[in-house]
Amino acid sequence: MRKFLPLAAALILSAGAAFAQDAPRAGGTLTIALNSDIRSLEPGVNRDNNTDTVILQMFEGLVGYRMDLSLGPALAQSWTLSPDGRAYRFTLRPGVMFQNGTPLTAADVVWSWNRLIGQAGWTCRNYFDGTAGAKVVAVEAPDPQTVVYRLEKPNAMFLKQLANVQCGVLVSSPDSVGKDGTWKTPIGTGPFQFKEWKRDQYITLKRFAGYRSSSAPANGYSGARKAYVDAVKFQVIPDESATEAALETGAIDVLTGLPTEKIAAMKKAGLKVLSAPGLGWYTLLLNTKDPLLSNVKVRRAMAEAIDINQIAAANPGGLVSGNPSAVSNSSAYFSAAFLAWPAYNPKHAAALLKQAGYKGQPIEIETNKRYTDMYNNAVMIQAMLAAAGFNAKLEALDWATQLNNYLNDKFQVQSFGFSGRFDPGLMYAAFLADRSKFQWAQWDDPKALALLDESAATNNEARRKDIFLQLHQMIRQQVPIIGLYYIPVVDAVSPKVQGYQPWGGRPRAWGVWKQN
Repeated sequence: MRKFLPLAAALILSAGAAFAQDAPRAGGTLTIALNSDIRSLEPGVNRDNNTDTVILQMFEGLVGYRMDLSLGPALAQSWTLSPDGRAYRFTLRPGVMFQNGTPLTAADVVWSWNRLIGQAGWTCRNYFDGTAGAKVVAVEAPDPQTVVYRLEKPNAMFLKQLANVQCGVLVSSPDSVGKDGTWKTPIGTGPFQFKEWKRDQYITLKRFAGYRSSSAPANGYSGARKAYVDAVKFQVIPDESATEAALETGAIDVLTGLPTEKIAAMKKAGLKVLSAPGLGWYTLLLNTKDPLLSNVKVRRAMAEAIDINQIAAANPGGLVSGNPSAVSNSSAYFSAAFLAWPAYNPKHAAALLKQAGYKGQPIEIETNKRYTDMYNNAVMIQAMLAAAGFNAKLEALDWATQLNNYLNDKFQVQSFGFSGRFDPGLMYAAFLADRSKFQWAQWDDPKALALLDESAATNNEARRKDIFLQLHQMIRQQVPIIGLYYIPVVDAVSPKVQGYQPWGGRPRAWGVWKQN
């Protein structure tokens, strides 16, 4: 049932044969396209996806996500958890230098943390101040190689949020900041260091000769970050067609986020198209407060009327299969059990509708044309529901209006997509919450809420997986949401580029080299 290969071996979509790779070689410049300029050069603040991509070439955190979304070492070569679950002790890997030649010490880690947590505008602050996650009560440096984080109480999400690329809990040199406390220049410990930023045109980084790599195998944002190219240039090209043309002519080497309908054209042009399972999740949201959809038999009938595998198969490239659960195929927690779902059965769906007393009331499916896949999903769902006897109608709104309706609980059904989350608990939390407090919540079963709270408190990974399975089984019965499939990550690269692996929509320049 599982069509994806492990993330560590991303698919190479070629015309029948994989491209051969030569041995790693040093030298050259790797040019990566960005669709817009970065927002800043300071980790964690004034950020977006492109900013994170550039920042993560220069900076490292204590821990990092591996490609299967488990956690691995980065600046910390190891860590231990106290018996009471409230203290994490990290041992820094030896010999690490900042890009200005000064050695990394535990005091620098503490300084970086204090600067970040002290900024009111840091979007992840509530994950660490007890508002919506762990409460860090102290960060200490008992010796130059040891950092201790102390929590008010145990929290299973602490390490995962520490590694969260969107939070930017990375280590900077105090010399990055001027005497007045304002950010001056990026000085990290990563394999590349800052060279030049010409706004709205490009950002150039150069290889850091003094980089001391982790001894752990390279895996996602964990382990060794061996740099081969002399420089990395992030070229800002807002126009999609211009980016594709630049790749075809060799002006750039890497294009991320290739629409699946462009795969065939890129392959025909002689380019490599690489894919990996993604974390973004397409769904159908069902407003259970709606008088009609409050009837679980109606919602169950909708689940049986919709063939999620057929919808997934319609996505160009044949890269995805249906996944109704909040656990991505790329997650270490994933197993075939998360694919269990009411079987596609239009006849039985029609019978359920009759039992529910359905009288042909209209069901309005909101969608938009900004995101083509959301719209296409909605079109197929409307046809499937109609075939089972639903009076389903499609309403295409502008994305801002649809999003506003979602946030304010002013819809009946929506074709929707959740952005990627690195942990299933975070994906469940995107739609499971107290509906009296959060209008965007889709589901607030008390037992489910208690299970979600437990998943955030326990550090037992086997127990966490069992909780996620219980939540999925409850969703199968109650159908507050219908999961469709996870959006694949597709990148196109020059045939000269070797060692490149797509993952999470953020290109990594280490481990990559170019043929002559």
